[in-house]
Amino acid sequence: MIIIPARLKSTRFNEKILCKIGQYPMFIATAKKALRVDDVCIGVDDEKILNIAKDYGFKAVLTRKDHESGTDRINEVCQKLGLNENEIIINVQADEPFIEEENLRKFKEFAHSCLNKDAFMASCFKKIDKDAAQDSNLVKVVCDKFGFGLYFSRAKIPFERDNYSESFKGHLGIYAYSVKALKEFCAFPMSLLEKAEKLEQLRAIENGKKIKMLEISTTSIGIDTKQDYERALKEFNYE
Repeated sequence: MIIIPARLKSTRFNEKILCKIGQYPMFIATAKKALRVDDVCIGVDDEKILNIAKDYGFKAVLTRKDHESGTDRINEVCQKLGLNENEIIINVQADEPFIEEENLRKFKEFAHSCLNKDAFMASCFKKIDKDAAQDSNLVKVVCDKFGFGLYFSRAKIPFERDNYSESFKGHLGIYAYSVKALKEFCAFPMSLLEKAEKLEQLRAIENGKKIKMLEISTTSIGIDTKQDYERALKEFNYE
């Protein structure tokens, strides 16, 4: 199942999930894309969003407003739905309406192949250039030789004291985990690195959990700021 955490308030771009992508609110455009790949449920924190989701025919669950992360919100959704602990959940952010269907399918297959085996969570990245790596709104990841994430940061990592010949890796905010792993993750206290970087995946890293990373090729634009939204509308011909 794909669960989309849809929080109405956003620090950098308030109520962005209601911005239109074509004829649909952003979070609905994302959900319609996800529905081509798997069953979808939207985890919301506001009755207005709940009603919009239901008006478009989507399953939706009203959650608490005070969750620190989308993952915490998804955990509440799973508990309310009474899902089996071995079910694989894919977390697609509400601000990813341009993610390609083929990449969602590829990631779903990847998640089912590695979770409940050698990985606690799964996520993905795309190669980016040195200039893009300077953008603090774009999260970077460095991986070990086995494809597991070593660290995620808003800073440019690795630091180039000497020539770095590899491409930088831009993290894409799509995750997968079993219901059991999700419950365990949410039982951990919010970690110091998570608080510092405002990146929830660091809670898993600090607790010694492995995140398997899939490389994908994508032109998708995650909408973090109003500038991202305006650029995306132009690039995807929605103006």
